[in-house]
Amino acid sequence: MDQSPRQEPVPNPAVRRLSLYLRQLESFKRKDRRNISSKQLGESLGLTDAQVRKDLAYFGQFGHPGIGYRVDDLIAQVKRILGTDKTWNVRLVGAGNLGRALLAYKGFDQKGFRLVAVFDADPAKVGKKQGAFVIQPLSELAATVAKQNIRVAIIAVPADNAQDVADQLVAAGVRGLLNFAPVSLTVPPEVALNAVDLAVQLEQLSFQVSLSSITQGS
Repeated sequence: MDQSPRQEPVPNPAVRRLSLYLRQLESFKRKDRRNISSKQLGESLGLTDAQVRKDLAYFGQFGHPGIGYRVDDLIAQVKRILGTDKTWNVRLVGAGNLGRALLAYKGFDQKGFRLVAVFDADPAKVGKKQGAFVIQPLSELAATVAKQNIRVAIIAVPADNAQDVADQLVAAGVRGLLNFAPVSLTVPPEVALNAVDLAVQLEQLSFQVSLSSITQGS
C-alpha cells in the first residue's frame, strides 16, 4: 500500500477537514466500527465520498480494496499527518475569564496537547495559583519556552496587548499560535497562526440565518 504523499500544496480546507474526519473516526471507534467506507465517512459529515477520497489522497493511499478504511489504521494515519500522534507542550498567555475557561477544559490532553505553563502581565494575578498552575510573569516567558520545549502557545489577552505577546512568543521560539484576541496579528512566515474570533463566527452565523430567511421568504 503506497502511502507516499503527493508533491503538491494541500489546500487549507482539506487540512481543516482532516480534524473533522479524525473526530468522526474516533466516534466510529467508540461504537466498535472496525471498517468504514469513504461514502459512510462523508455522509456522516455532510460531504461526498469523492471529497473524502480527494482530501485523503493528498497524503497517501489509505484504503483497502473490498474493505474501505480500517478505522484504527486511519485514525493513526490522520493523527500522524496532523502531528497529534505525539504530545505537544502548550503555554497559555492570559489568565482572565477566557484563560480560566481554557484552563478548565479537559479535552487538550485527549488530543495530544498538554498545558504546561500559564502567564499574565497583571501583577495582581502573578504568583497566584490557578488550577494546577502558578501564574508566571511575562518576564519568565522565554526561559520557560526553552526549559519545557514549548512550540505552541495560546493567546487569550486583550486586543491591545496581543501583538506584543505574539512578538515575545515568536522571539522565544514558539512556532504555532492560537489567537483568541479579537485582533489580526502579524507573524513571520515560518510561524503558524490560527485565530478564533467568536464575534466573527457569530457574524457569519447571523449572515447564514438571515440569508436563509430571505431565501425562504422569496
